[in-house]
Amino acid sequence: MAAAAELKLLEKSLGLRPGNKYSAQGERQIPVLQTNNGPSLMGLATIATHLVKQANKEHLLGSTAEEKAIVQQWLEYRITQVDGHCSKEDIHTLLKDLNSYLEDKVYLAGYNFTLADILLYYGLHRFIVDLTVQEKEKYLNVSRWFCHIQHYPDIRQHLSSVVFIKNRLYANSH
Repeated sequence: MAAAAELKLLEKSLGLRPGNKYSAQGERQIPVLQTNNGPSLMGLATIATHLVKQANKEHLLGSTAEEKAIVQQWLEYRITQVDGHCSKEDIHTLLKDLNSYLEDKVYLAGYNFTLADILLYYGLHRFIVDLTVQEKEKYLNVSRWFCHIQHYPDIRQHLSSVVFIKNRLYANSH
């Protein structure tokens, strides 16, 4: 999904009125937001943070200094590790690492839903939707987190819902 489309989803989930003008710059298609009263803003994390502040939902950026740093860390991870990686091997390595990280966490920043969860959800959606049932079971913590985020109000919007099997059905072999 193009960054401009993600930013429009984010706008809507934050309750902002649509109307921001987005474009993409350069070979890597870095998103650009043309602001009404100042210079344009560049980069997914920069623009997303700006939108969160514009919506007065700064709790999504973290509430403590440590949580704010963790949110920034995951925004950076999204841009450096998720974007641009399209080989199946890269994605499985990424999912394996993320699965380990989420082992004892509800959200990326611990126990609070943040912008990091939203943007990583949008970034991973195209990969998670193509996973087999066995792959989803292999990355159980990622699956749990992803399923939880997709059911968060106004996050998924028009994106396809990813189905996760919760109950195994076994045929009686008697």
